[in-house]
Amino acid sequence: MNLAAATNENLAQISNVLIYSAMAVYTLAFFAHIAEWLFGSRSKVSRTAAALTDKGAATREAPAVTVKSKGGTAVLERPKVVTRSASGTRDVPDGPGAHGGDEQGDLYGRIAVSLTVLAFLVEAGGVLTRALSVQRAPWGNMYEFNITFSTVAVGVYLALLVLKKNVRWMGLPLVTTVLLDLGLAVTVLYTASDQLVPALHSYWLWIHVSTAIFCGAVFYVGAVGTLLYLFRDSYENKLANGGQPGRFATSVMERLPAAATLDKFSYRVNAAVFPLWTFTIIAGAIWAGDAWGRYWGWDPKETWSFITWVAYACYLHARATAGWKGRKAAYLALIAFGCWLFNYYGVNIFVTGKHSYAGV
Repeated sequence: MNLAAATNENLAQISNVLIYSAMAVYTLAFFAHIAEWLFGSRSKVSRTAAALTDKGAATREAPAVTVKSKGGTAVLERPKVVTRSASGTRDVPDGPGAHGGDEQGDLYGRIAVSLTVLAFLVEAGGVLTRALSVQRAPWGNMYEFNITFSTVAVGVYLALLVLKKNVRWMGLPLVTTVLLDLGLAVTVLYTASDQLVPALHSYWLWIHVSTAIFCGAVFYVGAVGTLLYLFRDSYENKLANGGQPGRFATSVMERLPAAATLDKFSYRVNAAVFPLWTFTIIAGAIWAGDAWGRYWGWDPKETWSFITWVAYACYLHARATAGWKGRKAAYLALIAFGCWLFNYYGVNIFVTGKHSYAGV
């Protein structure tokens, strides 16, 4: 074995160690997020119920969330009163977050974010060393795509936090999903470092696949917001109709942003990345022309990429149509993300086509 081959093998082993290390840190972040939710105070979760029944809620500012600390009072967050973007006229405040206004819960939440940042850096190091071990873009098979996808998804979440967006409620579902994704990658999808088939030796690999990964990560963030919107909207509807949700549902739902906020967040995220997904398909077509001598051949991957594009186009159109706002549009958004997931997992594993060059 020559020196270069030995170096590449060592880098591949380092990459594996870093990925497993990232999983360990993500696990710690998972438990910290659980602690944040557990310590969240249930004494402050009546804010939304009060706003739904108080006719004057829209005319005053929601109270700040305060907690007593040694020698003083700490103000954690001030929920904002927002108007539902779906059908209806209710004005409800955003929840205080997973910590529920509890100082100890907020501390665990900050620890969880710090651990997530550390895990992100370690995982990014694993992706980088994987690329160095094969001296190419680390997107040649499903294992490499998975570890890169989860890294980018966490990066999008952390970027939103840096931009002061109220998305810390996404921490627990995000870390849970990342752990499942990495677990699947290292057990079922793992593929040893190897070189690419000739068709993939192109600068379009960097352009087409990188944008596909980024779009998938952003679509995932939008899907989480959409799913939570459906739960929160059902909860608000039940309260508005005089129903009494269970204690657990009340404790969780009251800490989330209002349904209107989640609806608006998901729409903006999906709308922002949709043009880039359009570019991804165009870039793939150009690459196909260079590699196979034709721009479009209705290969299963190409077909499902187009189906995903149509599904998100329908969602964005429905979201802008008065009669389809709210829950109907949200269902379309989840169907669209489901198409994206099948395009990656289903097509790659169960369907044979020109994009089956890398196996798993």
